[in-house]
Amino acid sequence: MSGEIRVALPRGELRDALAEQLRDVGFVPAGYGEGSRAYRFEVTGHPAVVVRVFSDRDIPIQVALGQYDLGITRSAWVDELLVRHAQDSIVPLRPLDLGRERLVVAAPAGTDLAALAASRVVRVATEYPHLTSRFLNRLRVPSYRLYEVWGQAQAWPPEDADVAVVPEQTLAGEDLVALATVHEGSPWLIANRASLATRDLASALDALLRLPMQPAPGGPVDPPPLPRTRAPRLTALDERQNFRIAVPDGHAQRHTFASLADAGIAFEGYEERAAIRRPRSSLPGVEVKVIRPQDMPMAVALGAYDLALTGRDWLAAHLSAFPGSPVVELADLRRSRYSLGAVVPEDLPADTIEEAIAYWRREDANRPIRVASEYVALADDYARERRLGRYQVIPIAGASEGFVPDDAEILIEGSETGTTLRANRLRMIDITMESTNCAIGALERPAGLRGELRDQLVERLRAAAAALVVA
Repeated sequence: MSGEIRVALPRGELRDALAEQLRDVGFVPAGYGEGSRAYRFEVTGHPAVVVRVFSDRDIPIQVALGQYDLGITRSAWVDELLVRHAQDSIVPLRPLDLGRERLVVAAPAGTDLAALAASRVVRVATEYPHLTSRFLNRLRVPSYRLYEVWGQAQAWPPEDADVAVVPEQTLAGEDLVALATVHEGSPWLIANRASLATRDLASALDALLRLPMQPAPGGPVDPPPLPRTRAPRLTALDERQNFRIAVPDGHAQRHTFASLADAGIAFEGYEERAAIRRPRSSLPGVEVKVIRPQDMPMAVALGAYDLALTGRDWLAAHLSAFPGSPVVELADLRRSRYSLGAVVPEDLPADTIEEAIAYWRREDANRPIRVASEYVALADDYARERRLGRYQVIPIAGASEGFVPDDAEILIEGSETGTTLRANRLRMIDITMESTNCAIGALERPAGLRGELRDQLVERLRAAAAALVVA
């Protein structure tokens, strides 16, 4: 392990273009360009080099920690780390010619940032809280509230946020326009400073330094400050009259569509595998919006929605992080079933988590056990409930299977079929919960017509789920 040169590469939209450029410079992680479900690759002709695939936002952290010697990722994620945690463990080596990307402040057409900032507490949704805070502070916005979301922040304005800070390309098809630039740049090749100073990285670095270079490096933008104004007073929002329901996109969409169909509920524009942002409801006074299921518990807690269809796992993660949150499960919809639990290497010589702990600590009783997960609060709960002793929770953003065994002993992850686990030589050793989709809402039932509509919709969803069990 100590002799390996470890390189972190991104999954997602960069993957195809980067794989082609890597082939051109003779650095070929076999399977990377083919979209393999595996996250660990050897590099043809470079026996000392190991490549692992991560979500873009995790790569700067892994390189900064010294877990990886080299990495390639979007510059926005590098700067998102550096503006919050200024340190010199990351060395930016060169910007790569893989396309430039702008992070922008987006809002409905006609929005005036200066007038908005002078009149109210500005609600801002983003995946980039540190770059966003930096920009708003330099803009001299007197008062703002950040909503850190899992993704698709562009879905939040205008109802649930005033503006969003998002990659400009995500605005296609949205009723939003770019008002200002927060950050601009292309992907970067980065290195861990200690590795660069003390290790021979030539087997990987010689090839990677031949990747086409982007001539304009970019970085965070310093906007001209707004005129100074007094901070606006916090004022209560007007009581909503319309009933709002949130439905999910992505993997959960087809299961949610089936649950709604079984209950005799149809939203025009929300199909099994396609959806517009704001599907239309035939029910008077009902407004529908598509957002990420991970963000629904927070959105309900904020009072933005009367009903949301998400996963029981995301509700559990929210309540674990915020035990006093006024969000409850209203109905188990009994679809999108999968197991959530502790994932370990396939060849680990243990059948229980207790045996696994004993194995990891067989030579060092004080060795910390690393637990990686997107479900940070649930991972922390698991470590304490299973009495791991000394442990470290590693928050991650995706491509989870790439973390075990080299960068974590345990992965807290969900699995429906086990296909991706098997592709990465992993197995689930300890199941913590069986998750399904569910309807959630506020602990306090809304008053008036909104409460009546919630009762009616929940009852229809419950009846459909009960019939599913009988069938």
